[in-house]
Amino acid sequence: MTSGATRLDPPAKPGQGEIEQRIIIHGGKKLQGAVRIGGAKNAVLKMMAAALLTEDVSVLRNVPQLTDVSMMAEIIRHLGAKVEINGEDVTIDARDLRDLEAPYELVSQLRASFVVLGPLLSRFHQARVSLPGGCAIGERRVDLHERGLKLLGAEVKIEHGYVNASAEKLVGTRISLDRPSNGATENIMMAAVLAEGQTVIENAAQDPEIVNLADFINSMGGKVQGAGSYQIVIDGVRPKELHGANFDTIPDRLEAGTFMLACLATGGDVAVEKVNPHHLYSLMSKISDMGGEVSVYAPDTIRIRVRSRCRSTDVTTVPYPGFPTDLQAPIMSVLACADGTSILTENIYENRFMQVSELRRMGADISLKGNAAVIKGVPKLMGAEVKASDLRAGAALVIAGFAAEGVTEVTGLTHIDRGYESLEDKFRKLGGDIFRR
Repeated sequence: MTSGATRLDPPAKPGQGEIEQRIIIHGGKKLQGAVRIGGAKNAVLKMMAAALLTEDVSVLRNVPQLTDVSMMAEIIRHLGAKVEINGEDVTIDARDLRDLEAPYELVSQLRASFVVLGPLLSRFHQARVSLPGGCAIGERRVDLHERGLKLLGAEVKIEHGYVNASAEKLVGTRISLDRPSNGATENIMMAAVLAEGQTVIENAAQDPEIVNLADFINSMGGKVQGAGSYQIVIDGVRPKELHGANFDTIPDRLEAGTFMLACLATGGDVAVEKVNPHHLYSLMSKISDMGGEVSVYAPDTIRIRVRSRCRSTDVTTVPYPGFPTDLQAPIMSVLACADGTSILTENIYENRFMQVSELRRMGADISLKGNAAVIKGVPKLMGAEVKASDLRAGAALVIAGFAAEGVTEVTGLTHIDRGYESLEDKFRKLGGDIFRR
């Protein structure tokens, strides 16, 4: 690490006899003011992997200081690259990359790190990466990754919990995904950057983070077209044509959505700054349906103003540009105290209702029927001790705490710290009574 560099270590789990940290919220206050949104976690993690495609140095800017970013840096360092984190900048030098194995003890802590498979295979023609394993929110399969890499000409074997991939050379081809998987789209796209000829990915994921990744690859000398649509075309380039790049991370639409929903839950008036409104249209539509006033101030500010109690609405999660699964738990907290009955249908992950039992502890009236939650709004949620089971469930409990009467104590903060930088500070600037102890 150079002088002045900052490194975030993953938080240690509390040992025997230690008191687990908690966020304490005194609810009932309207959130008001302005909040600045940081860079997108789900974009920067994949761009850090893409930096392994070249021997040159790359600098990613507008990077949030999160434990997930720190863990991805550790994985890349394990592979032999140099990583420096200095404020909002991350510098990656992969010229001395030497280890082509991402081991279980690291990958299991950050499932997004599985996308190092594509760039390692593309640059070195071999890679060994641990399977990402299960997750509290549901199974994350790698069948589409495996099939896509095989179609590019790789031999892929899954043995003893690892994916072993090798190829004398990768050759471009047409790959149609059974479903628009983010991880498969990203891994195949990065593998195809140095493949011979043209690769076409059909039914590709269209998320803004994938567009950001493609733009970063292009800034390095790659040739990717169509990102953000159902069809992505990659024309392979020679390794010498790739070079390092300085590149900006897009704003985190999921962090922005969390603050927008917290404003809605408290009947507040909040300007969310440094965002891309185009990435949030599905959420803005639902906020309007629920009675919130949404104003867009070009080019990067959304204002949410609430004049009366929210009303119910139905929500169905689908791939982008539809309503995001990562905002399903946060919007459930708002629906739990809205007028009327809402039906929330989860179509992406089969176990992403982990927050329901905790919201019930706060007085929410929620019943589950398969992949749907029936939510009957109650007059007021009540503060309680609750625990986050995953990142977005944690955000949901924080939102519920602001909407509730009394004191809410949230534990499981290691999940929250994976995706939200300075969460308490940002909410305090909006008038929220929140602190960590």
